[in-house]
Amino acid sequence: MTIVVGYVPRRDGLAALEAAVAEAVRTCEPLVVVNAGPDGSPRRAALADPRDIDAVCRPLADAGVPHEVRQPARGLAPADELVTAAEACAARLLVIGIRPRRPLGGGTDGTVGEVLRLAGCDVLVVRFPDP
Repeated sequence: MTIVVGYVPRRDGLAALEAAVAEAVRTCEPLVVVNAGPDGSPRRAALADPRDIDAVCRPLADAGVPHEVRQPARGLAPADELVTAAEACAARLLVIGIRPRRPLGGGTDGTVGEVLRLAGCDVLVVRFPDP
């Protein structure tokens, strides 16, 4: 099976990535990293630049985790991109991050709420620790 992780170049994305890598190492499963912005525009803060992607891939390769990075630009919402990726690779687990002191994904209308509602696999929601 496969693990899919939603990654953004912020602390919540790094927390999700760290949890997903730990699970992939523990279970010897491949990891699909999905980095999707609200409209697929490379100018959006949610989209990682090549340096971010390299920083993500290097530890995965060092840990021997088979991985793939996807940056879809179809204009779909991030939740839809994550669920689509999870369905396409028959994921066992979908990992997403959340910022502290925020309602779960902005209530049921945010990305996290949408992923929880739409995902056909288990979802692990990771909150990064307060500084």
